[in-house]
Amino acid sequence: MKRILFLTIRKQWFDKIKDGIKTEEYREIKPYWDNRLLNPSNEFKEYDIVRFRNGYKKDSPCIDMEFKGITIGLSPVFKKQTYIIHLGKRLE
Repeated sequence: MKRILFLTIRKQWFDKIKDGIKTEEYREIKPYWDNRLLNPSNEFKEYDIVRFRNGYKKDSPCIDMEFKGITIGLSPVFKKQTYIIHLGKRLE
């Protein structure tokens, strides 16, 4: 069974990921994301797929990307330390 990280994103970022321009996704270091991205021993969880959804409707467009790991680093978007979710190739 595949381990999937589900993320909802805005259209501008969805399109950049779809086109292969954006290869990282950023999430602020907050308790919500700690729970989603860290296991109880504070190690990063492992996933097989990152599933991006553009919107909250059941039929909103989705893209599956290969999961390449998580690190902590400076985000160009938030201008502070964030979780960086590294993406691989697009999965069909």
